[in-house]
Formats: sequence, C-alpha cells, structure tokens
Amino acid sequence: MANPSQQLMTSLGGGAPTGGHLYTTAASHTWTAPAGVTSIAVVAVGTGGSGSAGGGGNGGGELRYKNAIAVTPGNTYTVVIGARSTAGGSYPTSSSFASTTVIAVGGRSSVSGNQGGIGGAGGTGDGGGNGGNGGNAVYSYGSGGGSGGYSGVGGNGSGEEAPTSGSGGGGAGGASYTAANYLVAYGGGGVGIYGLGSNGAAPGGGGSGGGNGAQANAQGGLYGGGGGAANGSTLVTGLGGLGAVRIIWGANRSFPSTNVIQNYGGVTEGLN
Repeated sequence: MANPSQQLMTSLGGGAPTGGHLYTTAASHTWTAPAGVTSIAVVAVGTGGSGSAGGGGNGGGELRYKNAIAVTPGNTYTVVIGARSTAGGSYPTSSSFASTTVIAVGGRSSVSGNQGGIGGAGGTGDGGGNGGNGGNAVYSYGSGGGSGGYSGVGGNGSGEEAPTSGSGGGGAGGASYTAANYLVAYGGGGVGIYGLGSNGAAPGGGGSGGGNGAQANAQGGLYGGGGGAANGSTLVTGLGGLGAVRIIWGANRSFPSTNVIQNYGGVTEGLN
C-alpha cells in the first residue's frame, strides 16, 4: 500500500512538495519521507497524566517543536505517541519523532498522599513549553495541569489554590471546587497542533467535571491536558489528553506560526 504521505502531497506554485501527517494513536508508527521532501518541521505533545494514586490532579504533557529537520526521500522514521500512564507516580511514554530528534515528555500521574503530578519537562526541540502541574488534593480532590504551549507553560491545576492560566498558547489548569456536596475536579486544558493560538485562561476545564463515585470523568483536554481526580467515597481519576506528533513539509513552513494551519494550501493531511 502506498504511503499516505505520498498520496496526499501537492506542490504550491511549482515549489517543493507540501503536505503533512498527524499521529494521535498511542503506538509506534513509521513515517516515510515522500519523494522530493528533504526538510520537515515537527511538533510533539506529551500525553497528559492519568492513573492518580490519590486525589491529586495529574500533570499536563509538554510541547516541543523543531524546524528544518533534514530527511532523505524514501527513508523511514519512527514516530511514537505515548500511552497513558496507569500507575500512580508514573509517566506516560514520551511522544517523539526519530527517537531523540524531537521529544515531548508526558505529564506525571499523581502520587500517594494526594500530591499532584508534575507536568512534563525536559524534552528536545527548538522551542516549546513545559506542562502544568496537577493540583495537590488539599480537600481530597485536585485538577489536572494544562498542556505546555509553543512559547510558554501550561497552567497549574487547583486543589485548594486557584488554577492558573497557560501562556504562549499553553492550556489552562483545571479548576477544582466543592459544589452540592460533590468534589469537582476538572481536567487541564489541551493545546492545539496547528500553531500558536490564544492562551488558555483559568479556570479552564479541559474536560467534564469529576466527582465522587460514578460522577463525570474529569478528562484532560486535547492535546496533552492532565486528568483531574477526586478521592471521595471512590477514587475517580480522569484520563489524560492524548499526545500527538504532527509532521509538515513544504516551502516556508515552520513552527510556531509560519504556514502551519490546518489544510495549508488546500492539502488534506494524513492521520493515524
């Protein structure tokens, strides 16, 4: 079967082929550089933290991007989208392109003692921002941290303290509060993969509110928002927002904001 990237590329104004491919499924993928493509740009977002060990919120994933990556037409490159963490205190698998060329670390899940998980940090790229920390569960509930931005950090989730806004396009931290005898913990806000956008403003619910028992799931926002958690009669923890890797190619295209919009030049990007 032909590589989807080859099927979907086009040429703008007689220049270099233009196209893109987006990966969001947690797995190891293989991308083949199309004919005529010798340079690409990549943005990666780490998966948001899941699997709270207590009522603390989970950390948001970081964002990293890199431009002018040299590739050889016909060669294959490994793309990894991190799987969600399932145990308290653990990190998801990092999202990455070509092993160490671009790495975005996912958010850590919260640990025992109701301590919130820390946001993803320490990856590799030309730019980007760290994920926000999950909120400490002062009253047995904490919200997720926001995903990192293109030039700033994700907002921290709340427990007793107020959530914070993201910066540089980063997602806001989730809000936490007590309402109608339910402990409510929101997931952290996610970040877009089509270039620098507006900042996430606190309080930012990345997903629906969580609570005791089978109340809603506090899922982190796309992409990379940390899941919220509430440790009432039953521990409820939201899933972290999915990680992502987006590859683009073509003349005069670079992150964070130069010709990186969705369907640039009318090209429909591949998706896995």
